[in-house]
Amino acid sequence: MDRQQLDQWCRWAIMVVVLAILLYSPLAFGAVRLSEFVLVLWLTVVALLLWWGRFWLNPEHRLFWPPMNWAILAFMGYGVVRYATAEVEYVARQELLRVLVYGALYFVVLHNLYRQRLNRVVSLAVVFLGLGLAMMAFYQFVTGADHIWSASKPLIYRKRGSATFINPNHLAGYLEMVLPLALAYTLTSRFKPLAKVLIGYAALGIFVGLVATVSRGGWIAAGMSLALLVGWLVRQRGYRLQGLLIAAVLVCMAGLFVWKGRFSPGRSEALEAAAWAEDLRWKIWKPAWAMWREHPWLGLGPGHFDVHYFKYRPAEFDLQFRPIRVHNDYLNTLVDWGLVGGGLMLAVWVLFFTDLARSWRYVQRAPSDLGVKQSNRTALVIGGTLGLVAILIHSWSDFNMHIPANALLATTLLALISSHFRFATERYWRPVGWALRGLLTVVLWVGAGFLGLHAFQATWETRWLARADRAGTIQGRLAALRQAHAIEPRNPRTAYEVGEILRELSFQGQSGYRWLAEAAIEWYRRSLAANPHDPLPHVGMGRCLDWLGRHTEAEEAFKAALKVDPNGYYTVAYMGWHHVQVGDYAQAKQWLERSLRLYPRDNPVAANYLRIIEERTQNQSHPQ
Repeated sequence: MDRQQLDQWCRWAIMVVVLAILLYSPLAFGAVRLSEFVLVLWLTVVALLLWWGRFWLNPEHRLFWPPMNWAILAFMGYGVVRYATAEVEYVARQELLRVLVYGALYFVVLHNLYRQRLNRVVSLAVVFLGLGLAMMAFYQFVTGADHIWSASKPLIYRKRGSATFINPNHLAGYLEMVLPLALAYTLTSRFKPLAKVLIGYAALGIFVGLVATVSRGGWIAAGMSLALLVGWLVRQRGYRLQGLLIAAVLVCMAGLFVWKGRFSPGRSEALEAAAWAEDLRWKIWKPAWAMWREHPWLGLGPGHFDVHYFKYRPAEFDLQFRPIRVHNDYLNTLVDWGLVGGGLMLAVWVLFFTDLARSWRYVQRAPSDLGVKQSNRTALVIGGTLGLVAILIHSWSDFNMHIPANALLATTLLALISSHFRFATERYWRPVGWALRGLLTVVLWVGAGFLGLHAFQATWETRWLARADRAGTIQGRLAALRQAHAIEPRNPRTAYEVGEILRELSFQGQSGYRWLAEAAIEWYRRSLAANPHDPLPHVGMGRCLDWLGRHTEAEEAFKAALKVDPNGYYTVAYMGWHHVQVGDYAQAKQWLERSLRLYPRDNPVAANYLRIIEERTQNQSHPQ
């Protein structure tokens, strides 16, 4: 077997791995949680090693290096630096792993899947996956189904299509990227008529699924990208009528849906709930803006918006939950990465669109006297570019680029389109001599080793955490959590949950309760060592200290909780709870009433202890 054959097999194996990443991640709830993302890590390691093999099997293998590659590489390096200096290592590491995976996927696709046949396989795979997701979303919308695999959708997202994503807005982000691609292939590609018909039906199905998400941001983004597509089509001789017909059909379908939705009671509720949820994001932007203003250049650190959110949270009912992200990818980038990181990302897109404009006339086929020549190349570039434009527009009102499935698709489209820059110039090709091949070997093995090491660690950590969730007894859960902490001691959440179990056991008041409370305090301290900005371990410590009769220390713990979370109803309620324990009912009442003002709904600590205070004060006023 010769090297050329092995090299070809490696190329096809890379395509299979990339397809596995692109098909798996949307089906696994968007690969948001580490337990799902870990498989993406493993597949990325395999892709890097296969690419390394191609460098040594094929001496003619070259690097394709447009200017935007430098900006992407610089952002990856900046991510490593910011990870090394971040306050909460575990959170920063999860964000860094995503950045490295996206960067690795971009370079793998750019250098291995640039041939037209491979381009088509990958792009059509995501189009028909999009069709499947869209049909699932439409079914959920029509029937009100609220289960996704083994999970249930939150109440606010019911009667909206989300397919295998939890949040319908994130499905909208995915579909808005593949819809222009499907339409471009239908209208401008060189596929046979039967293939075009199938892709055309897929495009209509994707559009129906997008409408079923009831995502206003998705509708606006898709509408603007489709308007650009129609605008381009009507300027092309031979496509004007097709473009106008497509626009008319889609507008009629969307109008019918909105009209039916507004006059159907159940659908009207879904529209109103979606509007309320999406309007809420404006309130989240205010604390995010304050965070960035205090740390403008380097930001708070990778993934650190959620870490610091408690301190900046306004005293409002609507903001008592944890938003996790800013719901604006641009502002989120500034908060986490600062102007330096935001500038690097801006450079990527500026350089991309600059090269796209420069190479556009080389990508499309020149018209002839007989009409416009159809081109698969043009279809991929125009459709993929408009898909990226759609997600960039939607990113103003959501955090789609922080959903791995969507970010992986956007990265792949970016790489596939960038590979077409080779038609404009040969300057971007770089020969790979022995010295560069050796350097690339080191880089690829170090990258694969780093990702593989953390994939291995994450595999075992998530396995033990899953066992803890499935444990039938409290002792079984405690043992599994301790195993997970032994594997990953820097996960603050695991240490906190161990502390909570020990506190609950101590509060049963059985023999050894003092030892259990002391052990719980130690685990809370471990959680705080990993993340000093979380108020919950402070609250847990305060409760244990009050239980042990150490009220002065308990008050300090509750004050520490309020310092990092001054406007959280839960933190405020437990300061009131502390004053109940020491018999200071006047102070307790003030804190508990403030907690109820912050969150009057489903606030049992404040409501119950206010009732207890009222009963006790009445008994003191009217002794038997």
